[in-house]
Amino acid sequence: MSDSKAEAAWARAREELPQTLERLKSYLRVPSISCEPEHAGDVARLCEIDGRDLGAAGFETRVLRLEGAHPVVSASRLRAGAERPTLLIYGHLDVQPVKGEAWTTPPHEPSVRDGRLYARGSSDDMGGWVSHLAALSAWLDTEGELPLNVRLVIEGEEEIGSPNLERYMDAFPEAFSADVMVLTDCENPSEDVPGLTTSLRGLYEVELHCEALRSDAHSGMWGNMLPDPGNALVKLLSRLLDDDGRMTVGRVSVDAAWRESSRALPLGPDELSRIAPLAPGVAPLPERDRSAAEWLWRQPAVTVLSTTLPAPGEHKNAIRPRATATLSVRLAPGQTREQMRALLEPVLLEDPPAGVRVSLRERPGGAESWLYEPRGPAFEAAERAYAAAWGHGLIEVGAGGSIPFVALFGRRYSHLPLILNGVLDPRSGLHGPDESLSLAVFEKAVHANVRLYAELAELGSKLGAP
Repeated sequence: MSDSKAEAAWARAREELPQTLERLKSYLRVPSISCEPEHAGDVARLCEIDGRDLGAAGFETRVLRLEGAHPVVSASRLRAGAERPTLLIYGHLDVQPVKGEAWTTPPHEPSVRDGRLYARGSSDDMGGWVSHLAALSAWLDTEGELPLNVRLVIEGEEEIGSPNLERYMDAFPEAFSADVMVLTDCENPSEDVPGLTTSLRGLYEVELHCEALRSDAHSGMWGNMLPDPGNALVKLLSRLLDDDGRMTVGRVSVDAAWRESSRALPLGPDELSRIAPLAPGVAPLPERDRSAAEWLWRQPAVTVLSTTLPAPGEHKNAIRPRATATLSVRLAPGQTREQMRALLEPVLLEDPPAGVRVSLRERPGGAESWLYEPRGPAFEAAERAYAAAWGHGLIEVGAGGSIPFVALFGRRYSHLPLILNGVLDPRSGLHGPDESLSLAVFEKAVHANVRLYAELAELGSKLGAP
């Protein structure tokens, strides 16, 4: 396919960027908060709006529905011919809640400041899939047809863990049928360097219980002779950590070449101090023998989510009979919950402090980890497209968080190339106040999408899994 066609499509997309941003803003004004029942109607309303807009752009569109689930928008344009591959583009239109957050401007009223668009959902993930809508529309405007066959799936439940996405895959398999998949909702290491996400940490939550007494006991009468479950809980938690506060249990070996290359990523102490919400005078943890990227993306981590230790205002001079902590364990890529459980049990359950009774209980939910090797013609095509659009080739990055839909796609469609990109950058502030989208990143994402379609179209039957 001639480069001039891609150039013409990109010129059209660039010309239409102001209108594209206005459309994006209209979507962002809908509070499609999937975790709050009072906003279920907003999720459904935005699905209908997006379906109409995709239909007007030239796609065959349906709003898919299943009992007990938020809707999914499904769209397709399959007119490029059987010799051209079919691309599936996944995105999500639901957003995180905003209650209790201090926003500079209203979270559902988009505002542009210093080259960034501020609104809930701007980068996570409305900007991601709208960047594809802009690129697709530009191809249709200039060529009258897309260079390849395209399907879109825009979900309404990603922010609650995609609990029904696999049900949709089972009920509507044709909506997901493709030769290559692009999954938006991922991050770039900076506003100048594009990222290709190839790993995710998993999520495993457990409750650690300590019990020693039948009832409260006066701390003055019994302190130093009765075991204190609260103190025992603290000592048990300390077994999981090194002197820096990092989890020691479950650390994994990482490819030496990847470790060395990861040191070049913009994640050093100065950059982390600039973008992380650190209190004055507090520095990031030292890197030691590993890069910051490895600590953030490739090693397990533990966080105390909550405890039953008495809160301020509930104190009394007594040893409490029991204490519990809920722990969030981030699994290293490729690590399973069963493996982590087997590692945690001997550390937490054997030789309990002061002889207290200790138990470990798994919490429901969680997410699988994911590790991927991006090899094959589809990724070579992506490299060319991004290098042309960004002026810099793709950098393999990971995500420290857990994204259930990615692991699900990886399991269900492991035979297909999965290209994970997006419009997030370290300043996006997703899931927090003043979430924002870099307009420069958005423009480069649209450009890369335009070129990616042309590059993938040229591969035809040569497309294959890594």
